[in-house]
Amino acid sequence: MRRLGSTRRVRRTFRTVAAGAVCSVALAAPTAVPAQAAPAQEQEHGVHKAPHWELKDTGAADVRFRGLSAVSRHTAWVAGTKGTVLRTTDGGTNWRDVSPPGADALEFRDIEAFDARRAVVLAIGEGEASRVYRTDDGGVTWTESFRNTDAKAFYDCLTFFDHRHGLAMSDPVDGRFRILSTSDGGNSWKVLPDAGMPPAQEGEAGFAASGQCLVASGPSDVWLATGGAARARVLHSRDRGHTWTATDTPIPAGDPAKGVFALAFRDRTHGLAVGGDYRPDQSSPQAAARTADGGRTWQPAAQPPPAYRSGAAWLPHSRTAALAVGPTGTDLTTDGGRTWRTVDTGSYDTVDCTADLGCWAAGQQGRVARLEK
Repeated sequence: MRRLGSTRRVRRTFRTVAAGAVCSVALAAPTAVPAQAAPAQEQEHGVHKAPHWELKDTGAADVRFRGLSAVSRHTAWVAGTKGTVLRTTDGGTNWRDVSPPGADALEFRDIEAFDARRAVVLAIGEGEASRVYRTDDGGVTWTESFRNTDAKAFYDCLTFFDHRHGLAMSDPVDGRFRILSTSDGGNSWKVLPDAGMPPAQEGEAGFAASGQCLVASGPSDVWLATGGAARARVLHSRDRGHTWTATDTPIPAGDPAKGVFALAFRDRTHGLAVGGDYRPDQSSPQAAARTADGGRTWQPAAQPPPAYRSGAAWLPHSRTAALAVGPTGTDLTTDGGRTWRTVDTGSYDTVDCTADLGCWAAGQQGRVARLEK
């Protein structure tokens, strides 16, 4: 645990606690009614069987998984506390512990997998606690490809444009967010110049809550979510992190525990932002927003999720349906983020979907689930 010293460290402590179109419509529409809401006799006879989260036994009840990378309906990776990385290749029936050796003290908060064998995982924290590891053999062996040596840096999230090019982001260093870049699949990293990064607000930072504070779409567009300052912003780069523009969002901020926690873009223009106040005793009005112009402007949801949400994902092959998850439940939108309704009350921190209709969610107490019909 980090000692509480400066205001900056206090803020960081807040944050770190912290198939075709027809198929996608069939997946989204029934989900608006939770499976448990159907009459028991209908469920028993299969008359009504709505898609629902089905928990998969990971055998890791003492781990909180905030990092998740879904490769397919069959293959997924999760990363979490105690330096834990698990992988399944059979749809969650069995999980293999593929944690990097000697990483027990690390907090893994993001993982990006390219397939069943190749993955990159990020550990968060101040100074040398921020590290990146890569495996090319399904987690049998890992290589530490980056260790932060700047005491002022604190890395939160990473993302990839393709199998070779990716970025990781740190909270502001000397007044600007720091961007780390790789062009060889995460085998090596370099800090990008910050001349194209706008100044950070006082107290502004990212949230290492779900691995979705930095997301990419297409070959060069990337977005960065912030909070903790007077305004919750989304920063956008069109050139893989060299230059950025910043836009205010309607999601409330003004407190170290408030802001945008996760982003999801289905293409270069249509995106969702979710967040709020992660403290369970605080309300989170206006916890979602949407953009249709690549993040130049953001509109608040007319009917947002009822509470803080830390993760979001578009449903496969849908232009209008997406999921948002958080400690108090899962919400569904079927109109591109204008309105949301709760479809499940289980606790999840992060969510990810794949082109073959595989949607996965992960969270506390070793919880991992896949969306099932």
